[in-house]
Amino acid sequence: MQPKETVGGWDPQSTASFWLNRASRLLLRLQEGRLRPMGFGMGQMPVLHALQDGSAKSQKDLAKWARVEQPTMAELLARMERDGVVQREPNPEDARGSLTSLTRTARQRWPEGKAALMAVEQDVMAGFSAKEKAQLVSLLQRVVENLER
Repeated sequence: MQPKETVGGWDPQSTASFWLNRASRLLLRLQEGRLRPMGFGMGQMPVLHALQDGSAKSQKDLAKWARVEQPTMAELLARMERDGVVQREPNPEDARGSLTSLTRTARQRWPEGKAALMAVEQDVMAGFSAKEKAQLVSLLQRVVENLER
């Protein structure tokens, strides 16, 4: 840890937001590193989770599930299709749309991806009791609720 520097009496390292941001960036780097060998990325997790049961969903439904705008989901799905993670087929109920599903390769690799993320969780929470972990999750959920308001 670097020495604390204060400007005008403000010490960033004394704020929760500083540590949340630092933890988030470090965690994302670790998760990405563990998922990369399987051809996945953290940005894909909502789509992988939504499609893991073998179903096919519309872009609109996936955007809603992931809580992102449709143009953002369109870009993500285009990259995932390019990378061989998803496949799209015409939607028989909507001639303008398509249905997205996981490729066979992605379905085969997904259990390994989930295991990698579970291992990251164990590493990150090492030394925490079950009670401390539950408390941290609860506090972080409150932070997210505050931010979403």
